[in-house]
Amino acid sequence: ARLYNLSDEAMEYQLLDRLSFRRFVGCDDQRVPDAKTIWLYRERLTKSGKEQELFDTFYLTLEEEGLLAHKGQIVDATFVEAPKQRNTRKENEQIKEGTEPEDWNSAKRSQKDTDARWTKKGGQDYFGYKNHVCVDSKSKLIKNFEVTAANVH
Repeated sequence: ARLYNLSDEAMEYQLLDRLSFRRFVGCDDQRVPDAKTIWLYRERLTKSGKEQELFDTFYLTLEEEGLLAHKGQIVDATFVEAPKQRNTRKENEQIKEGTEPEDWNSAKRSQKDTDARWTKKGGQDYFGYKNHVCVDSKSKLIKNFEVTAANVH
């Protein structure tokens, strides 16, 4: 889901709406997980560090079955905008140095995105992240992906 920027709610809808999605994840009409369950699974998978291992195993299986042609690759990056932060200059300097302002309480910290960054492309400013994707040109299957701050080239 993350590769296609689907929210947990959108993934839940896709599972409810599409038989092919349910077959792929191995659930039937009565056992479709809700958005919260999908979110918890995604968080645990990411925190475990097994996300890349799972992705590599899936890709290897496709290769072994002859489903990938390796005729070429397409590389692209897409901006994913985040809510703009309303920080002072001093707070922004501290964030760029890798430290959070000391006067932020836990409630304020939970509302701040300290990983997103600003960048400019074609005269337009963007704040957020960038999805970098490498796709097999024949099969259009994703070969690799990475999410970075928007300012990474």
